[in-house]
Amino acid sequence: MSGSNRDGTTEAHVEAGGSASDHRDRRVIGVVSFAHGLSHFTHLLLAPLFPWLKDAFSLSYAELGLLMTVFFVVSGIGQFLAGFVVDRVGPVPVLLGALSCFVLACLLLAAAPSYAVLCLGAALAGIGNAPFHPIDFSILNSRVATPKLGHAYAIHGLSGSIGWAVAPVYLAGIAGIAGWRSALFAAAGLCALVSVVVFLNRRHLSVGRAEPAGGGAGADGGRLFGFLGLPAVWLSFLFFTVYALAMGGVQSFAPTAAGALHSIPLSTVALCLTSYMLASALGMIGGGFLAKDPARAERVIAAGFGGAGLVALSMVLVSWPAWFVPVVFAVMGLAAGSASPARDQLVRRASPPGATGRVYGVVYSGLDVGMAFGPVLFGFLMDSGRPAAVWVAIAVFQMLLIASAFFAGARSRARLVSAGA
Repeated sequence: MSGSNRDGTTEAHVEAGGSASDHRDRRVIGVVSFAHGLSHFTHLLLAPLFPWLKDAFSLSYAELGLLMTVFFVVSGIGQFLAGFVVDRVGPVPVLLGALSCFVLACLLLAAAPSYAVLCLGAALAGIGNAPFHPIDFSILNSRVATPKLGHAYAIHGLSGSIGWAVAPVYLAGIAGIAGWRSALFAAAGLCALVSVVVFLNRRHLSVGRAEPAGGGAGADGGRLFGFLGLPAVWLSFLFFTVYALAMGGVQSFAPTAAGALHSIPLSTVALCLTSYMLASALGMIGGGFLAKDPARAERVIAAGFGGAGLVALSMVLVSWPAWFVPVVFAVMGLAAGSASPARDQLVRRASPPGATGRVYGVVYSGLDVGMAFGPVLFGFLMDSGRPAAVWVAIAVFQMLLIASAFFAGARSRARLVSAGA
């Protein structure tokens, strides 16, 4: 970033502001990351409850996967549009509205009498999830000093992994004691708590309406959609779609597939996803240091996802002892997590001035596209009795991330060189 932040302060002032600026940055990063963690928590609002929902509504694996598809299709469409709304009205009102959708969705799901109502609740949760990335990155890119952005991205990604890690333990733990409906009522309470925290800190998150470079007519004229003509934006979208296909496999049926391949007891299967998410969170901390230099983003991504892909293949090629499988999940999570901050730098490089919310909205809607189709694909593989194919597909998707990252990075560099000329 260069020039002025949206709160009217210059970067030079922000970067030289000393302890007051540091305190403000920490508060902004903390609140945004707290809310982002809840967003990822809702990604797994239903998946940990699949065993209970399967019995309660007599559902197949494919029907369970379709619940996640509904969530992510709605979220993907909404995210594509949300960036325009965030750039227009600012992120805070949209964030509070999104959190309200989460509360209502949890209450609706908790009271669901049928599969159709489960689908409706999943759709409402998808509406809530839609604007989070345009919101978060609009706030972070505007309110946090530029030298701290790598760490801000790391903490932001870390919070997402923590949300993913907490969801299975929180929801399945409560469901095991008090039933799946009680677990969803408890989730509604958690969403309400985050809403209160954001509301009390709304002044610190406030960002003015974005103006494109050149100002004036560009805000409402042809430049509003001009970023859609940038190849780097669509290559970044492709990257996130492939990333989410792999992640959809890990989150939905990879633990079950690992259990089938390595004769793992249910207690160990439940531990696999949590170990992946916690290790991914640790990887992001180290990845924040690696992401300080945006020029090496593609190399960091190649190392991280290349390693994760090889570990995924080992689940098919190696007869791991049952007790060691959660460790394998953790190693894969550590490798993939280390690439996440560099992934966010890749998108930042693709964003032209004044279009941050819109670019992040479009690019991160690729996450929803991948997460929408991934669970159905992997559910079909499980219904077909092919757990090994689940892991092969996860590995292939992770390897494809390397090529898509280098293509996206090359087009971003070409745009920056052209702009400099």
